[in-house]
Amino acid sequence: MIFSFLSALGGVGLFLLGMLMLTEGLKTLAGTRMREVLARFTATPLSGATTGALTTAAIQSSSATTVTAVGFVASGLLTFPQALGIIFGANIGTTLTGWFVAILGFQLDLGELVLPLVFVGALLRLAAHGRVAMLGQALAGFCLLFIGIDYMKDGMTAFQGVVTPTDFPADTFFGRLQMVAIGVLITLVTQSSSAGVATALAALGAGAINFPQAAALVIGMDVGTTFTAVLATVGGGTMAKRTGYAHVIYNVLTGLMAFLLVGPFTALVSPTLGAGNQQVALVAFHSLFNFLGVILVLPFTKPFARLVEALVPEKGHALTKSLDPVVLRDPKAAVELAITAVDQLSRAVTDHLCAEIGTSPPIAEETYDSQELEKALSQTRDFLDQIKIPADSKELSDKSKGMFHALDHLERLLYRSNQSERIAALEKDRQLLRLKRLLASTALQHARPEHPDTCETLLDRLRRLMRRQRKVRRDKIVSDAVTGAISDEDALIRLDALRWLQRVSYHLWRIRLHLNALEEDSKPVTSPKEDAKLKSAFD
Repeated sequence: MIFSFLSALGGVGLFLLGMLMLTEGLKTLAGTRMREVLARFTATPLSGATTGALTTAAIQSSSATTVTAVGFVASGLLTFPQALGIIFGANIGTTLTGWFVAILGFQLDLGELVLPLVFVGALLRLAAHGRVAMLGQALAGFCLLFIGIDYMKDGMTAFQGVVTPTDFPADTFFGRLQMVAIGVLITLVTQSSSAGVATALAALGAGAINFPQAAALVIGMDVGTTFTAVLATVGGGTMAKRTGYAHVIYNVLTGLMAFLLVGPFTALVSPTLGAGNQQVALVAFHSLFNFLGVILVLPFTKPFARLVEALVPEKGHALTKSLDPVVLRDPKAAVELAITAVDQLSRAVTDHLCAEIGTSPPIAEETYDSQELEKALSQTRDFLDQIKIPADSKELSDKSKGMFHALDHLERLLYRSNQSERIAALEKDRQLLRLKRLLASTALQHARPEHPDTCETLLDRLRRLMRRQRKVRRDKIVSDAVTGAISDEDALIRLDALRWLQRVSYHLWRIRLHLNALEEDSKPVTSPKEDAKLKSAFD
């Protein structure tokens, strides 16, 4: 009996290992395609639910789907109601594993047949590279699922006639509630509702529990996933917490509905429950109540979203609130969020510069003082430090480096925008005043560029002009000081102001250069006519 229990326990372990390998392999194979699909087909909560279900079914990871949705909302690509559709749909997608287990694992007994495929998968994982290696890992993980199921079945078989439904809480209202609690506990221990469902299927097949008891267990396992969702939000930002609350509320409500359906569904399928059919009926029940839950909640997505938003109000600095630590699990999503934050910081710091030199932005937006901007820059740098870029991802590595460079120039630009004495000196010289106005108008374009590449060219011309003017005006200022036209002290201040103009124009150019490099689809848009206009502006 002890060896049979250990066999069943080992089967659960093999199943969990298989799920882990399968999920990681499929997530890597999906790559950016998963993100593109989620971003494209989520115009409404309904399309979001459909896309979330299909994506989760394809990659076998509701957490990956959810984290991606969190990143999209944080970056402004999706609204929270649209993301809720994805989250609801992910619950349906997870039920696909149960169908694999019930049909392929319990009906076809594939455990021994897939053993050679485990070898093939392991060989590919060890010998190949890139997508082929991940394909091998996914194949090995998929096969381990059925080997684990075989061990679970063998272990449970020894308990036939020894452990019966009477050993569990009776099939009454309170008895079913206790089975739900047991299901929650199993999910908390295994951290996988799929493994829990597989265990329930094995116990049902061995006759250890009856169908209503198994159905109550599955309900508990479904509700138990909410604890995992809550744990995942610990230390997370506003969006992660909202996602966790949404999971809990939705799954608990769906669980209550499913609990009320146990009796009617059992009565409906009882004539068909027989050799092997009860496992199929159980996964059908699992899919049914998840599907019904989504159908019933979708019409109320917006009120549901408002409820969750009221429970978890917006917190954090407006410029960095999108940098949700939960998204760090997905380096691609984390890098994209950081790019959005750096772009917002560039606009905010440039607006601050313009305000300090006496030019207001054309668009009325919230302004920030130096301390707020320093804090936001520091938080963004800390977030970037925490992103673990895969060693083989040159694209993400280059983007990360580009953001660090942009942040460095933003910090220097913020420092120079607070040098009030040098800024004031620009008003005392007609030529310096003209250069200041030119700098201000160009900075305004940099803050909100219609054509980023044209703006980069404009800033490049500006910083070269400032470099030439520094040499020309320096000689003139020194000459004026020698002849006594201006005081030595005044001359030093004006020389500092000249250097200020050159350094500020340089930082603006470098920031725009790095921001443009971060845009994957950035294309030159400067026509010969526009280029001529740019040239004449500085002549």
